[in-house]
Amino acid sequence: MKKIKIPLDINPYEVTVGSDILQLISSEIKKKKLFNNLFILIDSNVDLIHGGKIRLNLSDYPAKIALVKIPSGEEYKSFETLNMIYSSLLSENFGRDTLIVAIGGGVTGDISGFAAATFMRGVQYAQIPTTLLAAVDSSVGGKTAINFGGTKNIIGAFYQPKFVLTDLSFLKTLPKEEIISGLGEILKYSFLYDKTFYSLLEKNSENLLSLEERSLEKIISECIKIKSAVVVNDETEKGLRKILNLGHTFAHGYESFLHYSIKHGSAVIVGLLCAFILSRRMGLMSKPNFDKFSLFIKKFNPGFDYSGLDKEELYRIMLHDKKNRQGKIKFVLPIDIGQIAIDCEADKKDVLYTLAEAEGFFI
Repeated sequence: MKKIKIPLDINPYEVTVGSDILQLISSEIKKKKLFNNLFILIDSNVDLIHGGKIRLNLSDYPAKIALVKIPSGEEYKSFETLNMIYSSLLSENFGRDTLIVAIGGGVTGDISGFAAATFMRGVQYAQIPTTLLAAVDSSVGGKTAINFGGTKNIIGAFYQPKFVLTDLSFLKTLPKEEIISGLGEILKYSFLYDKTFYSLLEKNSENLLSLEERSLEKIISECIKIKSAVVVNDETEKGLRKILNLGHTFAHGYESFLHYSIKHGSAVIVGLLCAFILSRRMGLMSKPNFDKFSLFIKKFNPGFDYSGLDKEELYRIMLHDKKNRQGKIKFVLPIDIGQIAIDCEADKKDVLYTLAEAEGFFI
């Protein structure tokens, strides 16, 4: 079991990574002197597979507790689901002395965090991620949001959890597409930091795919440390934190275009490829780096068909990305491992060229 501190000046917290650690919920609440009126939001798929175990772990919980299922899927990260959460909180007579606990993937964590940030002007919340993607990315850092008007995460708030419990036993029941999705974000981290982590991922990619526990714990912990270092220096994304959006401008475009029928991390894999192509096109990335990185990323097939999409429409969708300024798309582009350029602007023709060049790469 590993513990990683997120040492923010305000609202610091800790992430615990280990196997079969669900029973730590009560002790974490007591240790941190949190409110013990527990309002649990659980992904409906997670409840189907793990609901019995979760209820058993909470069977002797000494205070008020409610467990509410929310639908699984990106399309449910919406005002409709948010309204259901608010209504449940009120009908169950939960007040400001509430601890909301999110048990699920990124969708559950994002919408639960936003509900916590806004209900009664803010109540406490905690994250228990159940997907690889949520474990390495969305459960840490305090970004909460819902989708609106076909744009991903356009309405949200920065709101930090009180603790995060990453129980590896949840990951063992994930389908392969969820593991690939998590690897998309892990791939992103491998280009952000240094060659040590890049090499670690190269050596352990097969172990990750097979969910070998020691490799899982090591890689997840390292990703959290990298993200923590970035978030602590720039919590509200004014500068450095923008590097965490590497590959995401393209990825969000693909997700929106395909009506969220694909996994986020799978879209990030294609988004990273597009970032390599655009960086090379703009003269930021050398040809040797492009050849090396594209060969590495080719191991991780995203598993969805993105060929033949309307590139003009994709470009229009990307214009609505929340990172844009003054009507111009802002890209985060890699130069080398640990060298990332932010707020890069590209001509429309270069973006369309990139989208065309990316087609067929993973076939």
